[in-house]
This record gives sequence, C-alpha cells and structure tokens, in this order.
Amino acid sequence: MKVVLRSVLLLPKQPFLRSVTVSILGSSPVCKPEFPRSSASTSTVTSLLINLYLYVYVISGSKLKFSEIERTQLGFLNSSKINLPLRLKASREGVGLVQETKETTPDVINKSNDSFSEMRNRFLSFKKHKYLENLECYQALAQAQAPKFLVISCADSRVCPSYILGFQPGEAFVVRNVANFVPPFENGPCETNAALEFSVNDLQVENILVTGHSCCGGIRALMSMDDEEKSSSFIKNWVKIGKAAKSTTKATASNLSFDQQCKHCEKESINNSLLNLLTYPWVEERVAKGLLSLHGGYYDFVNCTYEKWTLDYQKNSQKRETGGYAIKNREFWS
Repeated sequence: MKVVLRSVLLLPKQPFLRSVTVSILGSSPVCKPEFPRSSASTSTVTSLLINLYLYVYVISGSKLKFSEIERTQLGFLNSSKINLPLRLKASREGVGLVQETKETTPDVINKSNDSFSEMRNRFLSFKKHKYLENLECYQALAQAQAPKFLVISCADSRVCPSYILGFQPGEAFVVRNVANFVPPFENGPCETNAALEFSVNDLQVENILVTGHSCCGGIRALMSMDDEEKSSSFIKNWVKIGKAAKSTTKATASNLSFDQQCKHCEKESINNSLLNLLTYPWVEERVAKGLLSLHGGYYDFVNCTYEKWTLDYQKNSQKRETGGYAIKNREFWS
C-alpha cells in the first residue's frame, strides 16, 4: 500500500514543495522523501525528515526504514553524512487512540456541515420571502433604528422573545442573559446595563420588558446554592443578583415543593429586576416623567401561556421604603 503525503514548506523567497511516498510492506513501512533541488539548509531538511518519521510511525504503528535518498535529488546531504537512528517507544493503545480519532472525525465534520447546510437554506428562504418582499423596510432600517421596546430576556434556547412575541426587525432592542437578570446600578458595568444605557439614552425606547420563563435553569441554580457559598463559577456569581427574589420566595413559599418554589422565584426575580432598573438614575428620571414604562412578562412554555404586567411607579415610590412593590395592568394570555 502507498500513501502519498504532500505539503508546502515556505522557505525564504520561494515555496518548497515536498512530496513523500510511504510504502508499507508488511510491518516495515519504507519512506522515500523526494525534494526538488534547493538551497535549503541541511538542518531544515533534517527537521522535516524527523517530523515525517514521527508522523508515519504513528500511522503505521511500527518502526520505519528509510530508503537511500537519491543523490541526484538530495546531493547536498552526502557531505553531511546525516544519520537518523531515531527510535520511538509507543504503545499500540496510543496508536489505537490516534486511529480511532481519525475514523470518527469525518462523521463530526459531516454533522456540522449538515447543520450549516440547513442554516444556509433557512437564510436563503428568509432572503427570498421576507427581505426581498419587504426591501423598502430593510433599506430604511439600514439607515437607522427606532425601536419602541428594550426586551431583557433569558438566554435559554427555548424562549426567543422575537419568535414568541412576534417582534419584527427594528421593533425591539434585545439583550439576553442567564435568568434575565438586571443587576443594580451599584454592581458596575456589564453587557446588560450597557445595552440598557444605549437603548434608554440613545434610542429612547418607550418600554422596557423583562421577560422570564418556566423551567429556568438559572433560577434553579439560584434556589439550589448556599447563600454564603464562595465560588469561582461564573454562573453562581451571576445568579447571586437574584438573592433578594430568593429570600422573598423562601419567606412566602417555604411550604411549597422545590419545583413550585422555583416557579415562584422565576416571577419574583422579574419584579426584582424591575426594581433594579429604578436604581439607574436616567431610567428613573424618564419613568418619573412618563416617558418610559417598565413591564414584566412570564412565558410558560409548558402550557404556552403568557402573563404581562406593568410596574406602578407612583405606588411603588410609596412602598419602596418597606421593600415592597406595586404592579398594575396585569394580563394573562392563553
């Protein structure tokens, strides 16, 4: 059996083509490298031969015997009298691992290609049926955006807000994170409050919707962790933002099962995020002037229902000292 390996080595001023023929005869493969005449240094070629020796040894699982290199092709090696008595000690288990990886790799690549092939078809369908059919709208959006909503949603793959609530391009500025948390102003900068600042101060959105959902893994992580636990986990340090919602849940729903407590906390954390929004001076200023409204939403994807409510800023101002909050315009869509 013959295996031909080709690669290009970039040497100064010119590409250097290397062609190698490996003949495997029984358990002793013979390797015959062929090089065009070149001014390459002996050390460079030696390095290449050693690397090739290692490579073919791993493939075949046996020692190599190098055939005599033709003088007409590598005459400059004759004067150096290079000897390559390189011996490797490798277990067949290691070789088996390498061979197994080579066999499984194409399947993984094929699956990846299939995924992107489907994605390509979806994009082309979008372009044909949506983009081109609404070309004027998309050309206008290319010039500027003026969304009415900032939507703060969970990063969960099952709860895409644009898909569920039907937002069209240009209608909502969306930021997604684990458990749809809004950190308080004093926590410092992060991607969520960066999006908040831009959408409120520059885009001047009229509504902020914090939308949560059922079976939220971030809330479950919050409810499961020890309040005093110190961890290097990014997730645990992030979900600590919802500690106030967890405390309220433990105080008011301690008689419920853990799953029911998690569901209670999923909604409570939305209201906690609405209150955190008011810690940003430029948010509260616009809310107080009636230019901005804060809303909560909860998507139950098990039963496909949606709850929506609005934070009552006037009544909330009166309750802030007691740690409570007031909501209005509660709706249930089913």
